[in-house]
Amino acid sequence: MRPHRKALRTTAVGAVSAALAAAGTLTAAPAAQAAPPSVRFVDITGDGGTTLKANVVTPAGADGARRHPLIVLPTSWATPQIEYLAQAQRLADSGYVVVTYNVRGFWQSGGHIEVAGPPDTADASRVIDWALAHTPADPDRVGMAGVSYGAGISLLTAAHDERVRAVAALSGWADLIDSIYSGRTQHAQAAALLQGAGGVTGRPSAELQEIFSHFFASDLDKEDEMLAWGRKRSPAAYVDRINEHGTAVMLANAWGDTVFPPNQYADFYERLTGPKRLQLRPGDHATAEATGLLGLPNDVWADTGRWFDHHLKGEDNGVDREQPVRLKSRSGGGYEGYPDWKSVAAAERKIALGGTTTIAANVNSGADGGIVLLSSVLDQIARLPPVASIPLLPRRWAAVWQSGRYPTAQRVRGTARLHTTLTPTKESGTLVAYLYDVGPLGLGKLVSNAPYTFHGRTPGKPFGVDLELFSTAYDVPAGHRLALVVDTVDPLYIEHNPSGARLTFSSPADDPSYVSIPLREQ
Repeated sequence: MRPHRKALRTTAVGAVSAALAAAGTLTAAPAAQAAPPSVRFVDITGDGGTTLKANVVTPAGADGARRHPLIVLPTSWATPQIEYLAQAQRLADSGYVVVTYNVRGFWQSGGHIEVAGPPDTADASRVIDWALAHTPADPDRVGMAGVSYGAGISLLTAAHDERVRAVAALSGWADLIDSIYSGRTQHAQAAALLQGAGGVTGRPSAELQEIFSHFFASDLDKEDEMLAWGRKRSPAAYVDRINEHGTAVMLANAWGDTVFPPNQYADFYERLTGPKRLQLRPGDHATAEATGLLGLPNDVWADTGRWFDHHLKGEDNGVDREQPVRLKSRSGGGYEGYPDWKSVAAAERKIALGGTTTIAANVNSGADGGIVLLSSVLDQIARLPPVASIPLLPRRWAAVWQSGRYPTAQRVRGTARLHTTLTPTKESGTLVAYLYDVGPLGLGKLVSNAPYTFHGRTPGKPFGVDLELFSTAYDVPAGHRLALVVDTVDPLYIEHNPSGARLTFSSPADDPSYVSIPLREQ
């Protein structure tokens, strides 16, 4: 490691540690008469002798006379181990031993970035071993939680270590492939963000650098290798083990997560058979949990505490009697409860995509999904999603279909699905579908989108396309329309349209094209 980079990391850790410690002290002020939890920084030996920098927070007055439930918190991507200090102190205040540690390859921990590979899950088990040997932690009451990277590692560890009885996976992934390679399309901005942050704050492994190289180069000869690499790091590939262990799993994510879109969490949730909970709300990647990391009131972290209190402490706090699927609409309002994901959409309404439409590729029509980690935050805070003037979209580069005006509000809930027949002029290509809420003046607000890429097709030969758009909850006002727009270029994704390519969309009589809109019961 270069000396100036190491010094920078050390200085940054110290500054943030001081800030979070101060924040934790301030938020604890109303209970000043109570003794604060004990905080200490330690080195833990991970898999293969790798040093993991960690901090341990134990309940005030813990003397080893009795055992306390244990919570292990692996850090997020590119974040130092003091990330969870405020929440760790809150958990310790309520009787937990908490160990948060910097995952291998980042900041002051040793090793290289393995992207939740086998060394990372082995590290997590070593951290549990250490905690059981060096703290008053109860081996029968072990939980794990984390944001983003920490969420993925927690789920994977639960699959490989049956001691983990409960997990809260916040803004994480269940299927790494479906997260950044959905529709066989590289999510370029999301991957570039991860690559850049990893290079600045950590040490990517040679394998990771090679995977990034193949990914951005669109090397189809290496596609199977990349898919196998991603599958090994996907909790969905090990769901049977999690079910066998009976792990209680809470999943929380945001509708606009541009790194780990919510579809893959919803699919994973449906496959879980043990105690489970799914929460989805407005925002982008990790934005819903951010205020809680600063020690401020936060519903995600509050529910995380309730989840552990019930499943590790045995408290009868009602979390098991609530509807397990809880959603907040992007249009405002409180949580809506559902018995399962399938019940979110009580009905579906199809918009016919009639006629034959041909568009030219290689040009951004003006419809796009926004900017990673910015557009969905604006939607979360100010309800300002990406917009486009639907009447002004150039029909040469964008195919547009619209519904009639709706006489009543349409409460879109769940996953919209596109079915169409496509005839390309080249063997490869990319299309991006967008669903817009269109007001009286023709201004469209983005409801959802998703990319789709094909390779090896016969030019001039039609084939069917079925594409799931990213799941969402959005209320279309009365008097508005829904519009489906399809073009071929979006800054969020890598496109595969050869020069001069054209795409033709048709609706054969025996296989009509449509977009199916999932609706909550009106």
